[in-house]
Amino acid sequence: MERVLCLAIGYVCGLFQTAYLYGKWKGIDIRQHGSGNSGTTNALRVMGMKAGAIVFLGDVAKVIVAMLAAHWILLGGAPLHQGPSLLWMLYAGFGAVLGHNYPFYLGFRGGKGIAVTAGVILMLDGRITLACLAAFVAVVLVTRYISLGSLVVVSLFFLLWVILGQTGGLGLSPELLPESYGVVFLWAALAFWRHRSNLARLAKGTENKFGSKKKE
Repeated sequence: MERVLCLAIGYVCGLFQTAYLYGKWKGIDIRQHGSGNSGTTNALRVMGMKAGAIVFLGDVAKVIVAMLAAHWILLGGAPLHQGPSLLWMLYAGFGAVLGHNYPFYLGFRGGKGIAVTAGVILMLDGRITLACLAAFVAVVLVTRYISLGSLVVVSLFFLLWVILGQTGGLGLSPELLPESYGVVFLWAALAFWRHRSNLARLAKGTENKFGSKKKE
């Protein structure tokens, strides 16, 4: 029951479509431009750096709210990252990604969940945050492919989560670790699924690079 509640809390928070709402405020339906995704990358390409930054911060903020709400509802004033807190926040974060990617009121057409995932990683573990940030920046600087950098981030998230879990670095009880691995694996798999068209273009060498105006 706790898991379903956390997913529901996350999904509701994830429905706050920052890119779509900001675009409508500016008189633009973000879904009709660029890649058609309601996410940070498309907002950046269609509306510019300021819009991209605002959308990114909005998407990060909504998942932080979801995770803190799940913790407070289930555990009250208990310390963060202790006991089952980490797992409940993980579920809430995954729920926020689902709400962001598949908002029911927009015909289930949302973003790809990478900015939301960044907010989750930031809340969960500083070590993973630094590693993923460094990897993302390095990949994008070298290749100029935001999609590739995003997929490296979710892959590294899963890898480091398992490594830290197996070495006792997460603070989760042993019986909860396999479940957390499964959630993060599904998370990464969903990101790859949402980026399947990007993967096809990467394979063909036709993927849009950062700074270009082609479709994502």
